[in-house]
Amino acid sequence: CCAGTKETAFVSAVASAGLVHSVTRSCSAGNVTECSCDLSLRHGGSASEGWHWGGCSDDIHYGMAFSRKFLDAPFKNVTGKSRSGLVAMNLHNNEAGRQAVAKLMSVDCRCHGVSGSCAVKTCWKTMSSFEKIGRFLKDKYENSIQISDRPKKKLRRKEKSQRKIPIGKEDLLYVNKSPNYCVEDQKLGIPGTQGRECNRTSQGPDGCNLLCCGRGYNTHVVRHVERCECKFVWCCYVRCRRCETMTDVHTCK
Repeated sequence: CCAGTKETAFVSAVASAGLVHSVTRSCSAGNVTECSCDLSLRHGGSASEGWHWGGCSDDIHYGMAFSRKFLDAPFKNVTGKSRSGLVAMNLHNNEAGRQAVAKLMSVDCRCHGVSGSCAVKTCWKTMSSFEKIGRFLKDKYENSIQISDRPKKKLRRKEKSQRKIPIGKEDLLYVNKSPNYCVEDQKLGIPGTQGRECNRTSQGPDGCNLLCCGRGYNTHVVRHVERCECKFVWCCYVRCRRCETMTDVHTCK
């Protein structure tokens, strides 16, 4: 379903970034024999500024190389001119995910000195949380770029008037416009949102306004019966009350 859309672009980038993040974390933790911390930073820093590299810096180079080898190889083996646009798009989006991890690397430091002073600092490079990387890629998804499905020598924008604007390494690209996910389409495997339970008070993706696609929602009361206020009685059984609660459930029209 839905090949070449901005949703598949986002999934490709997240999967690629996730692989880099997971493998690199394992390297830093010493769980992988082929890699470890970033040894290139062992000696160095700025003595005049009172800090030096130390600790275990995340070495994303191995993680990125592993991700390229694992995720990009299947696309590079695809043949046929009709698939060239999708292949180039997928390779680009995979790399965009990896670049997001690299771009959001930060430097953490620990102070050393008498009575907690910061006379000397030990610093190391670390990856951002995957939540932060995910938010970055979500923003790229919201601003994804449609490209021509028949690229010539390089990827180019679909809109002819915008073709002089360069495409960045971190941009997400798509070829085909997304289908309408609100309405059921059995041929594409889209279930639609009719009958989906939603949250009337939420402004997020689970909210009735967004999830119901403007069609409105139905409200019905559901009765829950469960055991409650259970107590142990000597000896030896548990005595409970039977409690009933009524809740409003909202489902999309």
